[in-house]
Amino acid sequence: MSTLRFEIFDYAREKYAAEPEFPWLRLPDYAVLRHSDNRKWFGIVMDVPRNRLGLSGEERVDILNVKLPGAEDVLFYTSQPGILRGYHISRGNWISILLDGTVPLGEVKRLLDLGFRVTETQKKKKNF
Repeated sequence: MSTLRFEIFDYAREKYAAEPEFPWLRLPDYAVLRHSDNRKWFGIVMDVPRNRLGLSGEERVDILNVKLPGAEDVLFYTSQPGILRGYHISRGNWISILLDGTVPLGEVKRLLDLGFRVTETQKKKKNF
């Protein structure tokens, strides 16, 4: 299985000094990316069966969940190939991005950046 998982971890480490955390013993491949100041998640990398995402097949695929600013953003992005409504975080404005190459790495990074900005502290948002 081809995945962009490690490229995302490297990017978060280099740009945001965010190390992936693996908080769940039962789910050792699920990683959380957090802000250093407010500890909010700005990304979650998971491996889930394709059929849980509404896709054909049962093999596991890596996804990245990020939060978007609003519902209209979710509608816009989920109309694009490889971007789905947030898996397991269906409330709010989360999306799931396939990390199998369907969505180019540059676009995945851009969406992770957006998720970072959406979840940062109010004080920092004012400076953006």
